[in-house]
Amino acid sequence: MACKRPAPTASTPALRVLERAGVAHEVLEYEHDERSGQGFGEEAAEKLGLDAAVVFKTLMVTLPDESLAAGVVPVAGSLDLRALASALGVKRVALAEPAVAQRRTGYVLGGISPMGQRQHSAVVIDSSALALDHVLVSGGRRGLDVRLKPQDLVTVTQARVAPIAAL
Repeated sequence: MACKRPAPTASTPALRVLERAGVAHEVLEYEHDERSGQGFGEEAAEKLGLDAAVVFKTLMVTLPDESLAAGVVPVAGSLDLRALASALGVKRVALAEPAVAQRRTGYVLGGISPMGQRQHSAVVIDSSALALDHVLVSGGRRGLDVRLKPQDLVTVTQARVAPIAAL
């Protein structure tokens, strides 16, 4: 898979991270519908015609010290907060308040990427990703996803890999 350069209007911090790192990726765009009623990840899978098991969502959580971490799980499942806390070595985590997640990542809900966040956060990717040839994650805005090899995602985000999804 060649590294596809997005149009200048599609440039985001996440895409710039991939470009700088020389990571092969493909940018996929679709028209986001504010009225769809679906979750952002489910909408991406449907509009791109992909299996929801290969499209991953990034959910921000707050740790006991008030720092944030990202859990990256398939949109076909949900985030197991206890498993994520264990992977991070803390007693518990809670889903971050939307305003806090947006402010600290620099992204809007539905466009939060595990890459290129304004403030560095620990990243944990569900272990199911490693069984796939490619995964999709948000490219940093609604309607913009990036397809890349799961190991490249782990490397570029310096992520831990653990079973954190409840499927």
